[in-house]
Amino acid sequence: MDPADSTVLHVGGASPYDVVVGRGLAARLPGLLGDEVQRVAFLYAAELAELAQPVLDVLRPAYDVLALGLPSGEQAKSAEVVAQCWDALGESGLTRSDAVVTFGGGATTDVGGFVAATWLRGVRVVHVPTTLLAMVDAAVGGKTGINTGAGKNLVGSFHEPAGVLVDLDTLLTLPREELVAGMGEVVKCGFISDPEILDLVEKDPAAATDPTGPVLPELVRRAIRVKVDVVVADLKETAGTDSGGGHPGREVLNYGHTMGHAIERAEGYTMRHGEAVAIGCCYVAELARRTGHIDDALAARHRAAFESVGLPTTYSGADFEDLLAAMRVDKKSRGNTLRFVVLDELARPVVLSGPAEDDLRAAYDVMGGAR
Repeated sequence: MDPADSTVLHVGGASPYDVVVGRGLAARLPGLLGDEVQRVAFLYAAELAELAQPVLDVLRPAYDVLALGLPSGEQAKSAEVVAQCWDALGESGLTRSDAVVTFGGGATTDVGGFVAATWLRGVRVVHVPTTLLAMVDAAVGGKTGINTGAGKNLVGSFHEPAGVLVDLDTLLTLPREELVAGMGEVVKCGFISDPEILDLVEKDPAAATDPTGPVLPELVRRAIRVKVDVVVADLKETAGTDSGGGHPGREVLNYGHTMGHAIERAEGYTMRHGEAVAIGCCYVAELARRTGHIDDALAARHRAAFESVGLPTTYSGADFEDLLAAMRVDKKSRGNTLRFVVLDELARPVVLSGPAEDDLRAAYDVMGGAR
């Protein structure tokens, strides 16, 4: 794909920006950073140093670049790593008119965005996601965060980027298991908003996970569009409703995440996020079936769709009580009341508030827990 053939998805709202999807996009980066920037803090996943070189080759002639390699995966999302970045930014003299560029997967995007959000109360950030998961999830929407011992992403801030470069060429270097894990968020978008995603995946699962073909780029664009439409309408998760079958607002993007995050915590954040989301979506589909929201066929379709691209749909690695305790500190909870995004039918999400513990346990049993 020629860079001129790229697709630009505009994100409106109070701080509008563009998401550019294509191949060979590094040269587009200065245009997203703007004219005032003199220094750039380049926060990248340390293991991607070679892959990052074309981006650095574009940045270094134009800016004073501070390159900071971050730990792998969720290990980067800690207060200690953020503090080290703050110290480095202070020593380099990064000012409010300068910028941060992130390069890596979802964890790098999350922590880099948080550093940008908190340095001098907010500096510009441009995300260059390198994994499928980061492309369709972490890089778009302005959520940033780090983990604590109490749970995932409990410390964070809303800080919209100045732009996002989704260079599909990086998917050619992505390990197969990481590409498959990213499909967890893509398939999720099909269930909550765009059934055409499910149709494309179910028609040819192999094509859906082929980074050299035309189907995966279409899925990326569709999944990003789902997220863009949601965050423009409800950036800070304040516009949803719990009553009358209304739309959950931005919370819809957390479909499957209440159980998914609990599983990630139980696994010490060693399970890939997209894998946990796939299991969590199947869990909440079973919960919705038991509470009369969806029929057997739609619950079964969840399992079939995720399994078709190689994602797990069952889990029995932790006791129900431990997972329940983790879900109670989920960001969607209100006081002692657990809340789940469920479907009433395909692409019609609603909030299920305060389900009975018997139903929660029964859904866990179906998910693969001990009976």
